[in-house]
Amino acid sequence: MEVWQLAKSLVVSVYSDFANVRDFSFCDQIKRATLSVSNNIAEGCGRTSKAEFARFLDIAKGSTTEVRSMYRIAQELGFFAGTLVDQRCSECEKIARQLSGFAKHLRAK
Repeated sequence: MEVWQLAKSLVVSVYSDFANVRDFSFCDQIKRATLSVSNNIAEGCGRTSKAEFARFLDIAKGSTTEVRSMYRIAQELGFFAGTLVDQRCSECEKIARQLSGFAKHLRAK
């Protein structure tokens, strides 16, 4: 799925972005939130009903919001410049839109 591919790419970017950040609890949380996006898509895909799959897509979408929030906080903490933060937030928003559309499609059937 394209949305899973985007989520997987986001994980790789987050790990790279935070490789030199020394706030380990912050880094752990954003990494877990980002992994939650791709993992919930994958887990939902393995469920037996479309309703369950849609629920996991909703959870994944919520995790994109958490990642966006953490990037904004990381910017305020001086970890990154605004351009990187804007780029990652835009990626999260794209993933969230695709997840919303996919969940809506699943619920319509």
